[in-house]
Formats: sequence, C-alpha cells, structure tokens
Amino acid sequence: MPGGVSLACTADVVNDMKEKREDWIGKNYSFFRHAECEYFPCHPTEDKENFNCLFCYCPLYVLGEECGGNFCYTEKGVKDCTACTFPHKRENYGKILERYGKIMELAKRAVQEK
Repeated sequence: MPGGVSLACTADVVNDMKEKREDWIGKNYSFFRHAECEYFPCHPTEDKENFNCLFCYCPLYVLGEECGGNFCYTEKGVKDCTACTFPHKRENYGKILERYGKIMELAKRAVQEK
C-alpha cells in the first residue's frame, strides 16, 4: 500500500467522519478570522465578523458539482467559486466535516486505481 496507509484504517476514519457531530459548536478550533490577510475578505460578504478563514482553500472543491456551494464554470472549464461563501460561514464547519467522508473516499479510490 502506498505510504503505508491501511485501507481498513481509512474505512474506519471515513465511517467516523460520516457521523453528524456537533461537539465543535462554540470551540475556538472551528473558527479563524484572519482580518490582517491581504485578501480579507476573499469573497464578498456583509458579515466580516463571522467570516471564517479556516478553510481558506476549500476542501470541498474536489467534490466538483457535489460540493454544495455556489459556483460556476468559466469558458475554459475551470470551476469558479468567487460567489461562494459556504466554507467561510461560521455555522458551516460541521457541514464541511460531514463531507470529509466523501473526500476520503475519492482519495482512497485514487490510491486503488494506481
């Protein structure tokens, strides 16, 4: 197995990530606002105080059309997430974690196809 990763271990993690958990609510690790960033805010928003920079590069991008965000495709076929604020909303941290199971399944499939 590449990198010594066990697929059985990966399956356990995927199953854990599929469970809806709300123990993150009110925890500091679920929110980070980097107001000093040169690009802050990187998307138009009326709520800068609750703009979450934790997922600066959206982990849901890899899910393509199943990401659940507000996106379009450019003329060149590139996914454009300029209008999407889904990963930047404080209350969506749990929703993003729920999707990690799908992301890990894609990663596992890529390893298996090698």
